[in-house]
Amino acid sequence: MTHDIAPSVKPQSVLLTVLGRYVLDRDVMVSTTGLIDVLASLGIGEHATRSTLNRMVKRGLLNRHRVGRQTYMVLTPRLTEILRDGHVRIWRTGAVEANWDGSWTMLTFSFPESWQRQRHDLRARLQWAGFGSLQGGLWIAPSTTNVREVLDGVEGADRIRVFRSRADAETDIPAMLLDAWDVAGIAALYRDFLGRWGDAERSRSHDALAVQLLLVTEWLDVIRQDPRLPVEHLPADWPAAAAQRAFHELHDQLDAVARAEAVDRLELRSLEPFAEH
Repeated sequence: MTHDIAPSVKPQSVLLTVLGRYVLDRDVMVSTTGLIDVLASLGIGEHATRSTLNRMVKRGLLNRHRVGRQTYMVLTPRLTEILRDGHVRIWRTGAVEANWDGSWTMLTFSFPESWQRQRHDLRARLQWAGFGSLQGGLWIAPSTTNVREVLDGVEGADRIRVFRSRADAETDIPAMLLDAWDVAGIAALYRDFLGRWGDAERSRSHDALAVQLLLVTEWLDVIRQDPRLPVEHLPADWPAAAAQRAFHELHDQLDAVARAEAVDRLELRSLEPFAEH
């Protein structure tokens, strides 16, 4: 069975997966034609791939480098940071917070009514970092969160107050989680992932690279939307652990063949001869 690209998966998301797996921290650049070839195997056309690469260059995520008639893409420091964050979420953090220490990071802010853009930007950053809005301007996240990284460059940072706390014994933490996060929605993301990828036999394909790239792309999209809430306060049938097992099992089954295909098709080239540029 060959997987067609899911409607919810965008070309840039797949490109980020490719770059994160085969370019990040390897001192290499990747050819545009190689990227076009690989994304075509997921049903993404050449025009869509080129347009996405152009947008990424304009946004400062990629630099172009020409060698003869061939064009290569080089990671910028900004994109390197984004890809490293994804790597940590997939391979180090995991989807289940089983060793929660009972602490919370609490953040509150009060911006003038005219600061709509600043308020929107801050909320987007907080959600990206796993914070949930408990009430009004009060945001919380389980465990200790590096707020300094979250707030780096935020306008109005001097108006933001951060606290570390623990809940009283009388606090209904499961109810609090429901208030601050869409717990049912997060569970649905994991169940949808399991429904698509849980049957490893059904997920096999001759194009191991395409399947693995789609698998990793979809998995990262799921876990980026999960703040890793303390498992002891979640429903007993919380599906994150089962989804994570399915991800790792299929990923490992495909990995050897996928890496060999990547070497053949991506046209990676060392950056060292061009370092001075």
